[in-house]
Amino acid sequence: MRFSVISKLEHLIFGNRRWVIGIFVIMTLFMAYRASLLRIDAGFTKHLPLKHEYMKTYVQYQQEFGGANRVVIAIMTKGGEIFTPAFFDVLRRVTDEVFFIPGIDRTQVKSLFTPNVRFTEVVEDGIAGGNVVPADFRPDPEGLAKVRENVLKSGTVGRLVANDFSGAVVSAQFLEFDPNTGERLNYIHAADQLEKIREKFSRDSLGKNFEYHIIGFTKVMGDIADGATRVVLFFGVAFIITAVLVYIYSQSYVLTIISLACSLCAVIWQLGLLTLLGFGIDPMSILVPFLVFAIGVSHSVQMFSGVRAEMFKGAESMDAAQASFRRLIVPGGIALASDTIGFVTILLIDVRIIQEMAITASLGVAVIIFTNLFLLPVLLSYVKFSDSYKQKIVHRAQGLEHFWDFLSRVSERRNALIVLGVSFCLLAVGAWKAADIKIGDLHRGVPELRADSRYNKDSAIITNRFSVGVDTISVIVETIPEGCIDYEVMRTIDRFEWHMKNVEGVQSVIALPGIAKVINAGWNEGSLKWRVLSRNQSVLAQAVAYVPTSSGLMNPDCTVMPVLIFTSDHKAETIAKIVSEVKGFQKKYGWKKVRFRLATGNVGVMAATNEEVQAAQFPIIMYVFSAVIALCWITFRSLRGTLCVIIPLGIVSLLAYALMTVLEIGLKVSTLPVVALGVGIGVDYGIYIFSRFRGLFSGEEPMEEFGPDGCMVCSFEKNPTLQEVYKCTLRITGSGVIFTGITLATGVATWIFSPLKFQADMGILLTFMFLVNMMGAILLLPALASWLMRLRNNPEN
Repeated sequence: MRFSVISKLEHLIFGNRRWVIGIFVIMTLFMAYRASLLRIDAGFTKHLPLKHEYMKTYVQYQQEFGGANRVVIAIMTKGGEIFTPAFFDVLRRVTDEVFFIPGIDRTQVKSLFTPNVRFTEVVEDGIAGGNVVPADFRPDPEGLAKVRENVLKSGTVGRLVANDFSGAVVSAQFLEFDPNTGERLNYIHAADQLEKIREKFSRDSLGKNFEYHIIGFTKVMGDIADGATRVVLFFGVAFIITAVLVYIYSQSYVLTIISLACSLCAVIWQLGLLTLLGFGIDPMSILVPFLVFAIGVSHSVQMFSGVRAEMFKGAESMDAAQASFRRLIVPGGIALASDTIGFVTILLIDVRIIQEMAITASLGVAVIIFTNLFLLPVLLSYVKFSDSYKQKIVHRAQGLEHFWDFLSRVSERRNALIVLGVSFCLLAVGAWKAADIKIGDLHRGVPELRADSRYNKDSAIITNRFSVGVDTISVIVETIPEGCIDYEVMRTIDRFEWHMKNVEGVQSVIALPGIAKVINAGWNEGSLKWRVLSRNQSVLAQAVAYVPTSSGLMNPDCTVMPVLIFTSDHKAETIAKIVSEVKGFQKKYGWKKVRFRLATGNVGVMAATNEEVQAAQFPIIMYVFSAVIALCWITFRSLRGTLCVIIPLGIVSLLAYALMTVLEIGLKVSTLPVVALGVGIGVDYGIYIFSRFRGLFSGEEPMEEFGPDGCMVCSFEKNPTLQEVYKCTLRITGSGVIFTGITLATGVATWIFSPLKFQADMGILLTFMFLVNMMGAILLLPALASWLMRLRNNPEN
């Protein structure tokens, strides 16, 4: 029945060649128009695992206490302190600029000039307070001295003012939607607005005397988008390199142009379909179309190699294209289906950015099924080869004869044992190192950007000069109404605050009990012995009365009191340690009146994402391997054949994890899909090699035929050895498989030079997996076959 379907499909396609080409041309033009409408679509919530326990807390209290999309602009002096007229003039104007950025939550803007930054002090008549920078402030010596006093009283040193008074910050939160238009916030535009502030004041007559450092998610996305747009240059380089490689392999301008055109067609369709489905393209997944192009080129090699082989046997172009179509429609379809499955499985990760990447890639590979298996053979049916071209290919093939003879020896049992022994050692080493892989970020700064990027330098300066940075995790403490005047509740939170201050990786902690103790001491002439929580409810009420809800330390009825934890970095071990301590404290000291819930803040988001990745990594690998095993079983109907294809994939996957450990690349949102993609795409080599090997091995394909080099490749009188069968396989499809591996690796190797660190990491890992999977198919697969399989007409082998 399968052959009947293929026959009908073949008749439909090749019986209407002009119609097929015309439909593809029209659809490509339409998709090109749609692709022109594609936009960069970055979003904060796309990076959140919204169904995770921590993110439910985040969403529940986002409106009351702000989200994790915080931005900090630090204005630093080039020497000296901030208490000068010029500095305060610039700080005021920067505050105003930030306040009016579209999408800013204006209630969350904080600087020395905003009314939500206040101080309190004890005076003869009781408690007095006011804005740190009073409404009648004048930048004269007297006014600046007064502000210095207010800063010291307000407790903003280390938070809004540098510990050494060398700078001050403007802090703000971005909303997910622009309140003026109701549309989703354009993060790229918002990042541009922040950068314009930096540029404006860097050129200002007064502002040029200071330095400006900006950190926060929105700025990260802007820098990633800037770096991603430069990736187009890498695509151009990869395109040229790929074109050169295809020409070297094909020795034909016509075949090169057709192959590249079909692959570009797939990319255009992919981008056009994204807009039709209402998607944009995120900076994190902007490399996926380039990967699809490389996959398209690699599969086209198998098709035109088959057509060329048939024509060298004497077939006409039409007959050659039809024969190649019949031979490759099943293995090519299975290979592309495995590619698609590799992408689809990462949909299981409940993070929208990963799911969008999976959809983008799946669309691209699905389109390749049409462009490479239908359009490409139709175009090849019009190609003619001259006698001189055939002679050139034959001459080159003769030069490879010794190489194929050398490689085929791996299928001899003695040599196969050596290969299997080396593979077993690699398996052991891979398993050993892979066990040490870390979940999350392993370095300071933003790992998506290079260590020497401007953002990471800004982050380092702010972290060093201030006690708080942008890395925060807020633990939401849920309690009874008016819990802030209940001594037992406040004492539990105070104990938690003290406990977390002593956790490695915590830079500082701010909570209501700590503030209340300072105010209580203020009511008692500032004596340190009174810096305690009073058991008297009235005294406790007096201590918290002057803490506004705008501080973010409590809600109006005191049923929720967040504890703000500022971390020294967001490395995986730091986050894991803090989360473990919070959970441990809740388990030991939490009770019906006090519940500690994780978490809000950007580190809370990272904690949830890390746990989601950790939970998803093994199911994803299991699903992709299960799907690939099922496809191989359906195709080959052989457990031994399936093992020959799958075992090399498993070893390479372990080695990929080991490589990540050695290179200190954490398993996170940007790297988790890589192994799944490597398995889905890497299996192509084994499928092409084994399908041809199996056909010759079982006698389904004739042992006498011409290969793509035009030579009589397989001519045996009787009882061929397994080595001879494998040598025949290499002569027919070996060049294509090796070229496919090199093409795929070349396509992604250019990413290594990307200005974005996560793209460079993906480039390293995918290059490794493509090349080593190819070597596994060429070397380990036949070694396994030599022990798992027997030729029917030669049982001694």
